[in-house]
Amino acid sequence: MFADRRDAGRQLARRVAALALVDPVVLALPRGGVPVAIEVATMLHAPLDLLLVRKIGAPGQRELAVAAVTDGLDHIVINDETFFASGATREYVEREALAQRREIARRRSAWLHGRAPLPVHGRTAIVVDDGIATGTTLRAALDALRQREPARVIVAVPVAPREEVAALRAEGHELVCLLEPTPFEAVGAHYADFEQLSDADVTSALAGMAPVPSPNRGATRPA
Repeated sequence: MFADRRDAGRQLARRVAALALVDPVVLALPRGGVPVAIEVATMLHAPLDLLLVRKIGAPGQRELAVAAVTDGLDHIVINDETFFASGATREYVEREALAQRREIARRRSAWLHGRAPLPVHGRTAIVVDDGIATGTTLRAALDALRQREPARVIVAVPVAPREEVAALRAEGHELVCLLEPTPFEAVGAHYADFEQLSDADVTSALAGMAPVPSPNRGATRPA
């Protein structure tokens, strides 16, 4: 169990740093991924940015992701398994997608003050979250990220279901995951402190992250 997201981030950062990655940029999935990603970016001396993604919850069960939308990508990523099992309709998903795109725009304005995304073309992009449950949100983020043509993409998370890690690797994704519990109950079950973060928490955390210049095209060595 991790004490909190910062603790998970420090442990994850050591594992990622051992890969000696070339020209990394760290991309956090907010809100929960931000404090984890800050620790990774700090250890790697890498710049930090956000990947803005919003899940679409099932009717009457909002925590169950049936689809997701992302900043800068027009199409909706649908999780076929949860979509059909939940009884959601295409009309429901499209209606919810409009609301979630508005929320993405609001968050970019609030958290990044309209700052343009950091360039990732030809770089190693490290996508960080506080954990994976269904993987729908993550897949939407990866779809959007591919359009920006990074040289390499690594997903780094403290915890995820073993079967989901296997599925993502089978799809060709590269993962660093510290815990792969079976059975898997929830991401928060593996944190002593898993308090939900507010907009103010995210803004404060990002403000405390000093800008890091893009490193030379050399490897980042383990700390």
